[in-house]
Amino acid sequence: MTVAEKRPSPDLPVAADAGGASYAFRVAIVAALGGFLFGYDISIISGALIFLKAAFQLDPYQEGFAVSSAAIGCIAGPLVAVALSDAIGRRRTLVVAAVLLGLSALGTALPRNMLEFNAARILGGVGVGLASVVSPMYIAEMAPARLRGRLVSVNQLAIVIGLFMAIVVSYALSFSGSWRWMFASTALPAICWLACLTVLPESPRWLVARGREAEARSLLARSEGERECEGALKEIKESIAEESGGLRELVQPGMRVALLVAVMLAILQQMTGVSILLVYAPTIFKSAGFTAASDAIWQAIPLNVWNILCTAVAFWLVDRLGRRPLLLLGTAGMAVGLVIMGLCFHFKWSGYPVVAVMFLCVGAYVSSLAPLAWLIMSEIFPTRIRGKAMSIAGAALWLSFFIGSQIFPPLTSFFEGRYGSPAGVFWLFAAVCVFAFGFSWRLVPETKGRTLEDIAASWKRSSRIDGC
Repeated sequence: MTVAEKRPSPDLPVAADAGGASYAFRVAIVAALGGFLFGYDISIISGALIFLKAAFQLDPYQEGFAVSSAAIGCIAGPLVAVALSDAIGRRRTLVVAAVLLGLSALGTALPRNMLEFNAARILGGVGVGLASVVSPMYIAEMAPARLRGRLVSVNQLAIVIGLFMAIVVSYALSFSGSWRWMFASTALPAICWLACLTVLPESPRWLVARGREAEARSLLARSEGERECEGALKEIKESIAEESGGLRELVQPGMRVALLVAVMLAILQQMTGVSILLVYAPTIFKSAGFTAASDAIWQAIPLNVWNILCTAVAFWLVDRLGRRPLLLLGTAGMAVGLVIMGLCFHFKWSGYPVVAVMFLCVGAYVSSLAPLAWLIMSEIFPTRIRGKAMSIAGAALWLSFFIGSQIFPPLTSFFEGRYGSPAGVFWLFAAVCVFAFGFSWRLVPETKGRTLEDIAASWKRSSRIDGC
């Protein structure tokens, strides 16, 4: 054991109720600041895009790439996260993410051309990609089974708060058209997160895998409670001892179904279209009759407040109602909302009807697929391959975001030119939502209240029964 391994992990202050929910929530909130930055960095371009288009005279393809360029880095981030999170730990990987996001904020604020702008966005995307995988994975590994759904949902709540704050900042700066300051504003939360990361402990599951059992036991006593920590530690050790930890395990019977579920949920989270609508919301509102840039951005503010409220409802329901019911209700609601959105544009129902339908779509999405894709991904894999599996699913998610963000402006332009309205785009997304409902009904398991080790073992049991 090296000197570094003997050194105690950074820790949070422990209150009198150590071992209860309070400690686990404090850890989750600090880790979820990565989710805040994830949402803020991805969303800040929503308000800035109107001004960026004018500043650099962007065509639909350049506009799409300005939005989706960050996703190139986001694709790379999860792949890098495999090596980093397993080699240096979850906390240090989050430190790297915070540094990259801070550097990206400066780069996007000071570009002389779109090449420099897109390069900085890609750099920030790597940071977002790291945070998108490691933050929920870290929270899931720190959380007691009874609280895991709510605690991982804290990360999603932080994402939507980040989305909201980015729109508020964009609106405040829209009157002066200061798009450079919009992007520069990302540096402040990045610095704050970097400072907060110094008080995070390491994941007990990672510590056990590295042979640091005493530290792991101490952390489990805080998060699980003194009476439960020995049982939790035993489960983790047994799980690690039984697992090869190699990529080959992901294609073994049973586990390949888990990988299919994770990858498909990642793809569907983006290709159902509502996340793309959120990114382009001010642009959509501008097309729907709110011609002034500030008015279009303003409409996105109550939409993002609604986003936060619905995420809070999902936060409350996820460990009560369960994952599957929320997922099925949400995908059905999204399909209905997107069909109506297409009708709004087809029949030229401009203005507030479009805003109302956006509320329906966003509410259904952030109550279901938005948080549940990350939560289920973080729950269904054994400890030793969780990082590798989530990196593959995370890369699939960001590749889907890149494709969706890149094709939305050209598709909109095509349908407007050919049919006189962009209605067809929304109907295409509605069809994907119908597929998401069927896939969730058939293959997504219920994971509420089960330990990570039990969920991992269930894939092996089901493979013996189903033969796959």
